[in-house]
Amino acid sequence: MLDRFEEYRTEEAIVWSDQAFTYGWLLNRIREWDGVLADENLVPGSVVAIEADFSPTSIALFLALTNRRCISVPLTESTDVKNDECKSIAQCGMSFHIGADDRVSIERLSHKADHELYRALWDECNPGLVVFSSGSTGQSKAAVHNLTALLKKFEVRRQKLRSITFLLFDHLGGINTLLYQLSNGGCTIALSDRSPSSVLAAVEAHNVELLPTSPTFFNLILLSGAHKNHDLSSLKIMTYGTEPMQESVLKRFHALFPWIRLQQTYGVSEMGVLRTKSKSSDSLWVKIGGKEFKTRIVDGILQIKSQSAMLGYLNHPSPFTEDGWFSSGDRVEVDGEYIRFLGRESEIINVGGEKVYPAEVESVLKELEEVAEVAVYAGENPIVGSVVCADVLPSEEEYDPKMLIRKIKKYCASRLQLYKVPAKVKIVQERLHGERFKLMRRREE
Repeated sequence: MLDRFEEYRTEEAIVWSDQAFTYGWLLNRIREWDGVLADENLVPGSVVAIEADFSPTSIALFLALTNRRCISVPLTESTDVKNDECKSIAQCGMSFHIGADDRVSIERLSHKADHELYRALWDECNPGLVVFSSGSTGQSKAAVHNLTALLKKFEVRRQKLRSITFLLFDHLGGINTLLYQLSNGGCTIALSDRSPSSVLAAVEAHNVELLPTSPTFFNLILLSGAHKNHDLSSLKIMTYGTEPMQESVLKRFHALFPWIRLQQTYGVSEMGVLRTKSKSSDSLWVKIGGKEFKTRIVDGILQIKSQSAMLGYLNHPSPFTEDGWFSSGDRVEVDGEYIRFLGRESEIINVGGEKVYPAEVESVLKELEEVAEVAVYAGENPIVGSVVCADVLPSEEEYDPKMLIRKIKKYCASRLQLYKVPAKVKIVQERLHGERFKLMRRREE
């Protein structure tokens, strides 16, 4: 990869705060960081936290640590209430905090790295990566990766693109986007503000061709109307993952932007990001895999096997089957070479023995112009076990709650089987997505 940087030396590698940084600059900064790391006595195998968002400094530091065969633990401010806990779990010996102004502060930590999973990296002198799951409840799982194995998929050159870093620095999908860009001589536009207006303004200003994002962000673009204020003609591809896409939102988006290829992506913290090919821009059917991955369906659940799979969790038992497969927990439907994601097995609502997938109900509700956001989840019922519940954020401030609830139930009854119709609808005023632009579902309180 560093040899490729030499090849692209005069081309833009990063745009940050409307300032461009070339691959030549990046190479020089990596070398400077290598000197700093040597002065700090960071030897191969050292476990180092990087508390940052994507920026020229954080990217150069991450690459310098990788080149020095250290184990990187990327963390962001969005998880900062848990960052001390994460650094303890990962046994970080040092932390680099990179602020919004790209300035760096260094902190030595007292944690001693001795986990057996690290020993596998130390024995082969490979760089590592620790990625924490973004679970909202309980302790996050810390997945340990061999970065050498993850980097192998980028040896083959692919399309050179200008892309925005939408997914965060501590997200495996965000790291995957960065490595794709760098390995192909693309330009990475790093943003601190990920609101629809700011992201689309950056698309226009920097001729962005690739925008990796989430289904929730697709919906927010439509709601905000920000697309009406910016020229998006440079966009070639928009990818979406991290949660199920609502089919109604996908079809509306495709109708507005027929020239943009809308591609579903799929990845998990434990396995990395698989190659995908959507059946069409307005279809939820997708091929997944690639030569680095094998897939199989067991009892309707997707299982994955790969040489680049994580080594294991630092703080949880191994999730792999005896024959080395990882169960994703994602229930799928199969049609020849294509699959369609129905939802997480843990989120399926069992109504008297009938299965209800929240994304299907949400998609129907999103057909109503009065509905801005919706989250469907299970509520307890003494007769049928569970019923369908829906939290709804209205698109208008002035509305009659009772009339809106009646309209929602009547419309759902005309479009869904009776057991799928929400038995309880709650009108809410707060947004239903988190800082990672992912829908937040809950169980009935």
